Amino acid sequence: MGPVLAGVLQLLALTAALALAYKPLGTYMAKVYSSDKHLRVEKWIYKGIGADPDTEMRWPAYLRGVLAFSLVGVLFLYALQRLQGVLPGSLGFASIDPDQAFNTAVSFVTNTNWQSYYGEQAMGHVVQTAGLAVQNFVSAAVGIAVAVALVRGFARSRTGELGNFWADLVRGVVRILVPLAAVAAVVLVACGAIQNFSGIHEVGQFMGGTQQWNGGAVASQEAIKEIGTNGGGYFNANSSHPFENPTPFSNLFEIFLILLIPFSITRTFGLMVGSVKQGYAILAAMATIWLGFVGLMMWTEFSHHGPAFEMANGALEGKEVRFGVGASSIFAVSTTLTSTGAVDSFHSSFTGLGGGITMLGMMLGEIAPGGVGSGLYGMLIMAIIAVFIAGLMVGRTPEYLGKKIGSREIKLAACYILITPALVLVFTAFAMALPTPANSMTNSGAHGFSEILYAYTSGANNNGSAFAGLNADTQWFNTTIGLAMLLGRFLPMVFVLALAGSLAEQKPVPATAGTLRTDKPLYTGLLVGTIIIITGLTYFPALALGPLAEGLA
Repeated sequence: MGPVLAGVLQLLALTAALALAYKPLGTYMAKVYSSDKHLRVEKWIYKGIGADPDTEMRWPAYLRGVLAFSLVGVLFLYALQRLQGVLPGSLGFASIDPDQAFNTAVSFVTNTNWQSYYGEQAMGHVVQTAGLAVQNFVSAAVGIAVAVALVRGFARSRTGELGNFWADLVRGVVRILVPLAAVAAVVLVACGAIQNFSGIHEVGQFMGGTQQWNGGAVASQEAIKEIGTNGGGYFNANSSHPFENPTPFSNLFEIFLILLIPFSITRTFGLMVGSVKQGYAILAAMATIWLGFVGLMMWTEFSHHGPAFEMANGALEGKEVRFGVGASSIFAVSTTLTSTGAVDSFHSSFTGLGGGITMLGMMLGEIAPGGVGSGLYGMLIMAIIAVFIAGLMVGRTPEYLGKKIGSREIKLAACYILITPALVLVFTAFAMALPTPANSMTNSGAHGFSEILYAYTSGANNNGSAFAGLNADTQWFNTTIGLAMLLGRFLPMVFVLALAGSLAEQKPVPATAGTLRTDKPLYTGLLVGTIIIITGLTYFPALALGPLAEGLA
């Protein structure tokens, strides 16, 4: 079997698996967030944190809950890293430096999981399990909660109430993420991923010396890393490490986990707003972009010319021979079109255009299908923009799901769209203009610029993957990428929740003969075109200086 055919067959198998899981999981999540009953364990949690899960919140109160919970998470994780040297189970590792501890705390709380450290050489068992793994669960649940709040904004009328943040958070963890992660961890262990709390072992000779490996609760963290679109690996090699991703089957399974909730939540959206067809329209837009990017990535990585590429049947540099070019291309596209950031190959070694595709996937806003929760609310913001553009073309007040899109709504949507590009481009410009940050680049020219651009794109979009050629463990990058992650996560949430509150206060507008049907293929095409055009106009100059210049050279 040729490598191209193998890649296509894996893509077909993955698509079929996602299709089978779409309806049951999407329906189940809709029931979870629509239920008025609480499980016993949930009641214990509410009592422990002093929350009343039945109290409805308006958007400012919901936002305060998101920010307060996240702030506590940052402070706790920062303290845990700074105290690591005196904690049991630290494997002898020292406490983390202040700038790196800040960067890592912000990274995992914001669902970015950017790592400027070597996981197996820096973090002990306590920080990995009690700190990083816990944030993998709760940061993902926060994203889903914000998305559900926006969906309620469309579904409700004449009220500003969006539900209860604490109930949404706890249900997301207890009823969705924990059960899925438990099953996934068992599958990964069966595939060969390790799961233990062993210490550091010497494993034979390596280039005249001994090589050391430490164990850890890898399979359980790997499961939620992918399901929660987190991405932070136990080892520096991330999902290309055989302890995290042992076989071609586990590789395909991990891609499935990455895409599972982001695709399925579109059905949750359709059920909660009372129109499954609306969910299918959003799903179609996501799937069109994802499949298009996968096809484009495979083409760039398989068809690049040169003796080395032809002998290897593709651009195999930086890719695991266990997975090959096809599976690596699917993984790279899936991890950058979601907010995952896990890698089974090194994006810096992709062809110039291939590296550009990974960047463009993040620049779209990671909405195809995007991160858990964040992908859905990002796509719904784009849906509002598409409706607004359609209204301008026909001279009609835009409507979406029975709600008028007025000046307030479009201003909030515009702020959401502008904040992330502003962070990416401003920080990149400063890093390139100042003398010290450029010293961290492994390469010069267009590829070196791509390293910097990729880093801030990954941070501000809460992706977390790296171009693997940049030394980001400096005070400048730890601080500025940390700020990009922090602002890129929570400022958009402010606009999303404010928009949800505004929509929930409206009364529904009855559909007429002139209402744009947003559940038809025509609208889906308009939505995809809007996404591509907005991103292209925003980022094309920067892409032209980096991956496009390199790819066309």
